[in-house]
Parts: sequence; structure tokens; C-alpha cells
Amino acid sequence: MSIRFDPNNPVIKLCMSGMSMEDSGNMEDAITIFHKAWHEATDNYERFIAAYHLARPQTSTTYKLKWFETSLQCALNINDENVKSAYPTLYVNIAKCYEAMGDSDHALRNFELSNSYKSAPSDEGPFYHGTKADLQVDDLLTAGGTSNYKPELKMNHIYFTANVNGAGLAAALAKGEGRERVYMIKPTGKFENDPNVTDKKFPGNLTRSYRSQAPLKIIGEETEWAKLTTTERREWRENLARDKGKIIN
Repeated sequence: MSIRFDPNNPVIKLCMSGMSMEDSGNMEDAITIFHKAWHEATDNYERFIAAYHLARPQTSTTYKLKWFETSLQCALNINDENVKSAYPTLYVNIAKCYEAMGDSDHALRNFELSNSYKSAPSDEGPFYHGTKADLQVDDLLTAGGTSNYKPELKMNHIYFTANVNGAGLAAALAKGEGRERVYMIKPTGKFENDPNVTDKKFPGNLTRSYRSQAPLKIIGEETEWAKLTTTERREWRENLARDKGKIIN
């Protein structure tokens, strides 16, 4: 069974807390939190994420390289399709460390490894789309709607995910008064990693979030996913209201 990214995982929550401290300029406490995440990690997946976040803020290239290589080794040990999207990011960061250290041979090798893992997503699903719209099997979801997060923005792509709980979150945050719905969908054309989440907070595309300019065909409806509590829903809306980041459209 493939690993699923879980924002409620204790180590992931620690890393997110550390990133918030980082954003507010409190780097020392952020690194302390990332170390706590590393020491509390119980498997390679959690260690891969914690080590990545420990690597980023290091001022010493030697320590930065050590933690990026540790993160990569944990990711390789997992050998999971969901984690392979992080390989290009990990290899390129390792390459940059070797470059900074004047080791051009190791730098070139890692740049080449990074490029070798860059390709169109090979995820086979199943895929989901969360909304409040009442739709039927065989209906098509198309690009051109307004963003759930920036209402003034007309979207050039239609978004979907292989994480049913991620689709449930999108349904909870979607506009409208209808019931939250998660539809099983099939892409009708090419799709790409969602650049709004890929390599942003976490390496690669751990949330398995995608987008396409081609329509998505509804093939069924999912009824089981982790529903947000009232408190969680409020917190998500408050976080989105504070987020002034640009949507890559």
C-alpha cells in the first residue's frame, strides 16, 4: 500500500510549526523544532521529511550536505512512488552543496541524477476532485472556473489529487452552500504536478496534487474520507486568509 501524506502526522506537524517560526525570522527555534521532529521520527518516511527540513536552514555546507544526503537515503530506503517526486529536489540540493565545496565531479553526477528523475507524473491513481457542486457520472470538470482561494482569479487548469483526504479538504474549502462532495475522476489528457504545492513546503509532490488543461471525467463518487472538525475548518480558512502567496496559474 502506498504511503499517504498526512498533515496530522506528528512529525509533519512539527515541521510545519518549525516552518512557521522560520517565516517569522525565529531561525534558532525553528532548527530546534526540526531536531525534535528528527528525534521523534519513527520510520524512514518521517526521517526523510525531518532531515530535509534540518538541511535547508544549515549555514555550514558540510552539515547541509549531511542532512540532505540523510534525507535522500531515507527516501531511497522507502522506495515508494509517492516519494520519488522528491528525488530531483534532493539530488539537486546535494549537487549544489558539492558545487559550493569545489567538488565538480560529485556535483555533476548529482545534477545528472536530478535530471534523470524529472519526468511527467506516472501516478496511476485513483484520482479525486473535491467540490460542493452536485454532479453526475460522465460529467466533465473543465478549466476556467474561479479559484477557491483567490476569487478574482480565473483558473487555467483543473486540479485533482490521488489523496482522497486532500480532495476532502478541497471540498470543505470550496465555494457554495452545497454538500461536500468528493468525486472519483479520470484525466482525459496530459497532467502535471501542481506547481503551487510541489517543492514548496515539502520536497517533491508528496500530496500527489496535479492539474490539467484537459477535462476530468467523473467516474464515481467517494463517500469515505477524513472530515474536518469545525475547529480545523476555521483554522484552514484563517491560514488561507493570511496567505498572500501568488497562485501559479
